[in-house]
Amino acid sequence: MTVFIMVAGVFTGAQVWQETTALLAAAGGEVHAVPLTGVDAARPAASARIDLETHIADVIAVIDAVGAGSDREIVLVGHDYGIHPVLGAADRRPQRVARIVYLDCGMPQNGVPALAAVPDQALRAQLADRAQQGEKDGELAPPARDEWQRWGSTAGVCGAALDRLTALAAPQPLGTLFQPLRLTGAAAAVPTTGVLCTLNGVSVDLVQRLVDLGDPALAALTDPQVTFFELPTGHWPMLSCAAALADVLLRAAAGEGRRLRPVGAGGTPAHLRPFPLDVPELPRDRRGRVDLYVPDAEGPRPAVVFVHGGPVPAGARPTPRDWPTLVGYARLAAAEGMVGVTLDHRLHDVADYECAAADVAGAVELARADPRVDADRVALWFFSGGGLLTADWLTRPPAWLRCLAASYPILAPLPNWGLAGSRFHPVRAVAHTGALPVVLLRAGRETPEIAATVEAFVTAAEGCGAHLELVDVPNGHHGFEILDPPEETLPALRHAMRSVVTHLTG
Repeated sequence: MTVFIMVAGVFTGAQVWQETTALLAAAGGEVHAVPLTGVDAARPAASARIDLETHIADVIAVIDAVGAGSDREIVLVGHDYGIHPVLGAADRRPQRVARIVYLDCGMPQNGVPALAAVPDQALRAQLADRAQQGEKDGELAPPARDEWQRWGSTAGVCGAALDRLTALAAPQPLGTLFQPLRLTGAAAAVPTTGVLCTLNGVSVDLVQRLVDLGDPALAALTDPQVTFFELPTGHWPMLSCAAALADVLLRAAAGEGRRLRPVGAGGTPAHLRPFPLDVPELPRDRRGRVDLYVPDAEGPRPAVVFVHGGPVPAGARPTPRDWPTLVGYARLAAAEGMVGVTLDHRLHDVADYECAAADVAGAVELARADPRVDADRVALWFFSGGGLLTADWLTRPPAWLRCLAASYPILAPLPNWGLAGSRFHPVRAVAHTGALPVVLLRAGRETPEIAATVEAFVTAAEGCGAHLELVDVPNGHHGFEILDPPEETLPALRHAMRSVVTHLTG
């Protein structure tokens, strides 16, 4: 018999699992939704001091209460914050746990508090200040009905379920967020399953792409004992699709799910495949984090600065400016008589957009200061997750910025990125663009969550009269230059480059 032990996320006690536990029990499983001290009414706090260790003890108590036996396999399920006490308990009782399920949450590491996983970055900074001030016994008030989006996408949660979630929500003891998770590695061999809620911004393909970037820290995700499932819903699947969640948990317990391939197992990783156009083998001129590809031409030349996407793990090698796609674009610009510029910016995590924006601004100034560059004629071309970095340039376009281009960009923060209130929101910024031409390469087979940001941007641009040129790749996927047949992508790529060059030279 499979025994499911379920641990809920911030503000949500055992009652949030009601529909899911009933379905799992009906399927023959034994199910325990753990009441967490100080959060669940069924487990009031005995003292003011409640921390992560308190909740780890709550989970351990349930594990110990489950009778040992060869026919009773325990599956620990942690949603959101709940993965922290789950991992802490598994570390103390590794021999009792058959599988750990990460339900739409990150991968907490030893020594890192749950505070690091708070999605809303402004709120996280405020809480970090409280932690530095030594506040340990306070509480974080639960969200109001219209504030749950700060903690994850509510896609799929009906109004009645959202009302229930809000009514039953309880304050979260700050100690549970501030105390670091302590792991010995004892549970490292326990099989794991990740259940990703795609409308909250993460998919199995995205995780595979991150693994393919070569960061050693992610190599463990390719272990055969690690599986993945997707649910096409927001951050609370127990409320939006309880039946589908129960089915996935049963399949996870049986060892099913998608497995990731190790780096290189599927051939050359996508980001290292050749650029689809023949371009001259022009050497690079490396200046710190910035590379310039300078054409053999008279006088200062206009420049195109290519800004890679992300987040890209810090340990990824080679770094983005050495990827064939970025090098290819820069050399293609040089073949058109422009100075092609690439750079490595520090977008390693969704919390790094401030750093990345500063890196891009610094690279632009370095390029403009080069005597081979016409400082009054510069274009910026953004890719993928770098699309959020367009916001600064759209909001206050300088006179020397003659064109802004973007390929398969993300143009509004994804739900789980915690950036909704930040300045990195191109959909809002486009209203201030004025006469700046914008060339947008749109992938017809974009992932739904990214496509929604692009369509919102197009609608906003049309509504404010922005100078937007759409270049469609009807059958193109995200990263179409290296994923799709050249006959599908090259006409659009050439057309976009011609438009950018025209704006620079006209």
